[in-house]
Formats: sequence, structure tokens, C-alpha cells
Amino acid sequence: MDYTLTTRLAAEFIGTAIMVILGNGSVANVELGHTKGHGSDWALIAFGYGFGVMIPALIFGSISANHINPAFTLGLAVSGLFPWSEVLPYIAVQFLGAFFGQAVVVATYKPYYDQTTDPERILGTFSTIDAAQSKLNGFINEFVGTFILIFGALGITKAPFFSDNLGTAHLGLGFLVFVLVASLGGATGPALNPARDLAPRLLHQLLPLKNKGKSQWDYSWVPVVAPILAGILAIFVYKSLFMLS
Repeated sequence: MDYTLTTRLAAEFIGTAIMVILGNGSVANVELGHTKGHGSDWALIAFGYGFGVMIPALIFGSISANHINPAFTLGLAVSGLFPWSEVLPYIAVQFLGAFFGQAVVVATYKPYYDQTTDPERILGTFSTIDAAQSKLNGFINEFVGTFILIFGALGITKAPFFSDNLGTAHLGLGFLVFVLVASLGGATGPALNPARDLAPRLLHQLLPLKNKGKSQWDYSWVPVVAPILAGILAIFVYKSLFMLS
């Protein structure tokens, strides 16, 4: 079934918002003081982001293709697999969805933000920070993680095994994100998605939260540029090797 651009943009907005709510919501549950999940391990965050991608994919995969990531949208367009005329609208609603989703996270956890005194824990519920304070390490981590994410996402959805059942493919996407956060997420967060990092970081800058500290804009380019470059390369490589016909 063909959907109008307006319908697909609505799906991208809602899908990106759900991803951020479930993903950064799990981070807030672990990092903020006095929550029921405070002090839980990294697995809770990995599950949050895995399902944060899986649920929108199951809902919207057949409507908008569930990009919910500017790096994926741009990568498809560069390789001729998505119309350039729709790139800016898709990216715009992805950023708006991420901004809205983060606002929901703040609203639902506001008392716990007020009880948290560590600025990095607060910022970590919005956007990414390289644990080694290294832009180079952050760039490498985000690039490798995003390459695997987008190469894997394209491969899973295009694989003959899943051709008759995209629902199963979308379950696979959730597990892919889960394992990426579990295995590579310790260094930066991770973002793997410019909208997921930049829009919440902007909200962090704007909100008058207690003890929030700096938004670390000097690092903000890393989780934007690295995923975009990785997404372009990942789709180019997959298309060149496995979509020859």
C-alpha cells in the first residue's frame, strides 16, 4: 500500500519520539537518583534501546520504512534508494520527534532530575558523552557502531529469508540495536543517530534543570558527523556487494 508523504512523516515523527522515550527513558531510570531502577546495570539500557527501535519498526516499518535516523535517510538517498525531494522533510520530523520524545522523558522523570546532582548523569539521559573524553575515540566508536547498525538493518530487511515476513525482520532490528548497545555502547552512550543526540542536547541547553551543567557542544559534532559518514558508506557497500541486479 502506498502512503502519502504526510502520513509517512507522521510515522517518522512518532517513531523517532517512541525510540527516544523508550531509549533515553531507560537511561534516565538507571542514571537519575532515587528512581526504582537507579543503579541497574547496562543491560537495562541495552534492552530499552533495542525495544525502542523494535517497537516503532513493528508499527511503522510498512508505512514509512521506519528510518527514524537521518544517517539512514541520507545514506539511502546518496545511493539512489530514496528520493532526495523527501530527505529534508524526513530529517526535519526525525529531529522534531527526538526533541518531543526527550521532552516526554523529562516530564516523566522531573522529580528525579531535581534529586540528581551529577551533571554528567543528567546529560547522559539526553545525549552522548565519550567516557575517555576523546573525540577521536568517540568518532571511531560512533562510526563503527553506525556502520554495523545500518549495514545490518539494510541487510536484514532486504534478505530473502525475511522477504515474506518483514515483521520478523523488524524483530531482528531490535536485537541488532540491543547487541550494539551492549557491546559497543560503553564508550559513548551510544548515539548511532544524529537526531537522537542533537535534538535532546538542544533541549538540555534550553531547559532550566537543577545541576544540569554544560551541554558539551564541543563534542556534539561527533555523534552527528560520524553516523552520517558511516551510514553513507554502509549503504554504498551493501548496495555494491549485494544489490547488483
